Formats: sequence, structure tokens, C-alpha cells
Amino acid sequence: MYVSDCISINESGHLTVGGADTVELAKQYGTPAYVFDENEIRKNLREFKKSIDEHYGGNGHVSYASKAFCCKEMCRICMSEGAGIDVVSGGELYTALSVGFPSEDIIFHGNNKTPAELEAAVDNNVGRIVVDNITELEMLNKIAAERGKTAGIMFRIKPGIDAHTHDFIKTGQIDSKFGFALETGEAMQAVKAALSMTNVKLRGLHCHIGSQIFDIDPFELAAKVMLNLYKEIKAQTGVELAELNLGGGFGIKYLESECPKPYAEYMKNVSAVVKEQCESLGLKMPHILIEPGRSVVGAAGITLYTVGAVKEIPEIRTYVSVDGGMADNPRYALYHADYEVVCANKAAEERSETVTVAGKCCESGDLIQENTKLQPVKPGDILAVLSTGAYNYSMASNYNRIPKPPVIMVKDGEARIVVKRESYEHVAECDI
Repeated sequence: MYVSDCISINESGHLTVGGADTVELAKQYGTPAYVFDENEIRKNLREFKKSIDEHYGGNGHVSYASKAFCCKEMCRICMSEGAGIDVVSGGELYTALSVGFPSEDIIFHGNNKTPAELEAAVDNNVGRIVVDNITELEMLNKIAAERGKTAGIMFRIKPGIDAHTHDFIKTGQIDSKFGFALETGEAMQAVKAALSMTNVKLRGLHCHIGSQIFDIDPFELAAKVMLNLYKEIKAQTGVELAELNLGGGFGIKYLESECPKPYAEYMKNVSAVVKEQCESLGLKMPHILIEPGRSVVGAAGITLYTVGAVKEIPEIRTYVSVDGGMADNPRYALYHADYEVVCANKAAEERSETVTVAGKCCESGDLIQENTKLQPVKPGDILAVLSTGAYNYSMASNYNRIPKPPVIMVKDGEARIVVKRESYEHVAECDI
């Protein structure tokens, strides 16, 4: 059952997260509710930083991919741990800047940044803008010129690698909406264009091959491909790029049966490839950036629900309905994503029944999990869905005009609200 070190069962037989009784949390804060263990988040950030320091000799930096889970408190945690942050929208940029996040340590991604977003990035001196296409490059150079500034940029490159993951979260192959392709020559064309411009400074290149990847081989291959490109750029332009951003995508444990490799193992193997490739190609070792997101927060978070109706359809299935659903966790509807589900107030009991956990939205596809093992439950019981720290809060919607749940942060057994529960007034406040 345990997909994270922060999950346990106490003497009352209740599920705990970060030492806090989830049944008591449900009573105090209501359901649905997202709950995170702050210590687990900090531990993961520190493990990535330690592995970068160890395997790249300190010549690297961890930048948290905030699209996985973004709020002011998460930005503060990253800042206090010395991690950078990457953002993919004006809203994420605003959130980071609102808590005083150092703009030099912000990386701005996105495949179709608006003029207003680029203006905000330039005005706030964002350290690295990851340019996705020629249109964006030209627009950014113009915006920076109007302000008398030089914008630090990287290019997002498609290294042509098909990582073993879900089709919707594979991003490194040629048929992707993201970045410049190598095979067509557009990557080299973009590099040469940037080097001829006066108001952008090309700091390096970026690649990201996908998400929830358990194999190390694709990361090693991506490093080789990117460094071969660095060699070609040096040969054709005389410029040796100083930074290499290898992205993120490290898999986490959603199910008890899954066995993701320790993050340090990724760093050890990929760093060996980087060092060997640089030596063989006659390149200086670039400053390495990585962008973990899901692997920082995914297993550190859970979602709590209250059971409503339990509907048994003889010889078909049993539906256990909860007071949330696809509005607060759309990942099953999108990807058929796997999760472990536990009855928090009966966590010590055997999960002996096979049920389908259904949400409350008026949508037949509003399911949290199908044919999953669960303790016998009745209305009023508390369910916990594990490893929901990534892409749940950040992808939540107000579908059916349902208010979004709060975010509760637990540290050393003590809980606090870091994002308030929405009210019906919040849902309707922009209506005219």
C-alpha cells in the first residue's frame, strides 16, 4: 500500500501523512482536500541537489517544474531549499514573483507564450526564457530591444527520442508540439538566427523527452544527442554553449508494484555519459540543469474524500461514490492513471473488495479508479487516494461549478492551510 515514506498507519488504524491523522484532517478541514507532507517535498529537493552536487561536481542546478504543483507556499519552499523554479505561464510566473523568488533563478517554458507573457519575463529579468519556435524568438528579440535589454534564452530541442510513457506525455519525438526538430535542420537554423540577434543571449539548449519515465536509457541517449548537437554548433559557429538543460520526467511510485529507480541513479548514469561525451567531443563540461516536478511532489501528496453512495450492480461492479472526482483529479479521465486507494479510517484492515471509485460530476467518465482493491466501506467513511501531489491541484477545474478543494501542508505532524477552499462566491466572482 505504501507508495511513499510519508504514509503510515497509526495505533487507531487510521492512515497518516507526515505524522498527521488523515481522519482528523478530514474532520478539521473537510473534504475533498489535498494534503502534502512538507518534509517529504524538502527531502526530495535535497536528494536532487545532493545528486547534482555529487555527480556533476556542483556544476549544476535543480529547477523545480512548478506545473506539477504551484502555489505561493511551494515557491517559498523551493526558494528556501536553494532550488530554481520553472514556469510555463504568466500565472505561474506571477505566483513565483509574488513571493520574491529571484528572477535569475526562474526558467520560463511554453510552446506559445503570449506577447504579454514575454513582456513580463523581460520586464522582470527572468534568467532563462526557453524559446520554442522562430516566431517567439523574433517577438522576444523585438520586445527586449524596445526595453533596451538582452534576454537570456535557451532553445527547446526535440532530440527524436520516443520515451516509454503515455502518448499524451511523450514530448521528445519529432511529432510533438514542443520545440525545434533536429532531423529537419531547424534547430541549427534557430541557433544561427539567435546568434545574429542583438537582444537575446543564447545560454544553452533544453530537452525534455516525456514524463513518468522509469528507464534510464532514454535520458542517457538524450544527453548524447544534445552534446553531439553542441559539437556541431561549435563546428559551424565557433560558439560553445555554456549550459545544458536535460529536463525532468523521472518516474514515481503510483502503485505498490512499481519500482522507480532512486533519483541519484539517474544522475550517476547520465552524468557519466555527459562527462564521457564531452571528453570525446572536445567540449567543456556545460552547467547542467534538471527540472524535476512530479518526482518532487507526486508521492508527497494525497487527496481525501468522503464516501457518499455505495451502489452495487450485481455481477457487474460496485460503485463507491465520493464528494470529489474529475474536477479535482482529471488524470484518470485523461490517462487512465493508476492510483492506490485506501479507506483512511480502516487503513489497518485488508483491502478485500474490488470496487470502482466514482466522482460526483455529471459525467459517466468521472471515475477516480476502476476495479481497485479497497476495504469494505459505507457512507461517511474517508477515502485517501495516494500519490496525488502532482497534476491534481494544478489541473483542477470548476466543472459543474464545483469549488476547488483546499491545500493542507503538514510538517512534523502539524497541519496548516496553504491554499484556502473555494466557495460558491469564488466560482461566480468573475460573472457579470
